[in-house]
Amino acid sequence: MLYPAFTVLMSVYAKDKPDWIAQALDSVLNNTVAPAEVLVAVDGPVGTEIKTVLDRYSKAHGIKNIYFPRNRGRGAALQDAVPQCTHEMVALMDADDICLPNRFELLLQYFYNHPETDICGGQTEEVDSQTLKEISLRQVPLTDSAIKQYVKSRSPFNQQTVMFKKTSVCRAGGYRAFHLFEDYDLWVRMAWEGAVMANLPEVLVRMRVDNQMFARRGGWKYFKSNLALQNELLQYRMISFPRYIFNTAVRFAVQVLLPNGMRSWFYKKALRCSKKKATLC
Repeated sequence: MLYPAFTVLMSVYAKDKPDWIAQALDSVLNNTVAPAEVLVAVDGPVGTEIKTVLDRYSKAHGIKNIYFPRNRGRGAALQDAVPQCTHEMVALMDADDICLPNRFELLLQYFYNHPETDICGGQTEEVDSQTLKEISLRQVPLTDSAIKQYVKSRSPFNQQTVMFKKTSVCRAGGYRAFHLFEDYDLWVRMAWEGAVMANLPEVLVRMRVDNQMFARRGGWKYFKSNLALQNELLQYRMISFPRYIFNTAVRFAVQVLLPNGMRSWFYKKALRCSKKKATLC
């Protein structure tokens, strides 16, 4: 089957690990269907090691690096980078994750069979950042209606698995600077605009996590950003006021009141599942 050319868009910043960037790029380049373009948005100054990796892949594989002079956050970097993608189909990638070999082929097959779709993602396998041993699955709903119901409470996509149509993202206003919730913010606006959404049942990406990932999802700054997202959902009338109060109360309890250890336990036990229990989650 002849698939359309597509761009892979990845953001990088100073705290990313050079070896993980290389592994992420290798997993992109070694897919069963290779991208026509790989664009790396470099969010602010980076060290010599990261620049060496990016220069090496640029020379060997023709990846394009866009260097932004200062660190503004991932949302602002992608806001400027998405319009620079050459192709209509754009796949996101994180600098510390690993694509499964058939990720792009599965997504492109879905778009071919469902041309009305604006955005499609899939499931992620969360793995130990060092050993790559499986820890859990983050499962998301599959159908347009289920996704638009799910968006009222949680992000309905694993952002590192997503492929979208550039014109559909731009129609919704594109990425914005939105601390730690730039993807969720975009999904909300796309849903409100009526974008057709889907997720595949297959795991498409292995996502590195460490022991502190869930614990870090807390504090006043994190909660305030989440509150701004709840305000957005209410403004678009995607949730009712009672639902707004419920969502906000739960987030305040988990993200502000719970100590880090209990917050980590909550995320792992309540919001994740193992492969053995995947059909029940």
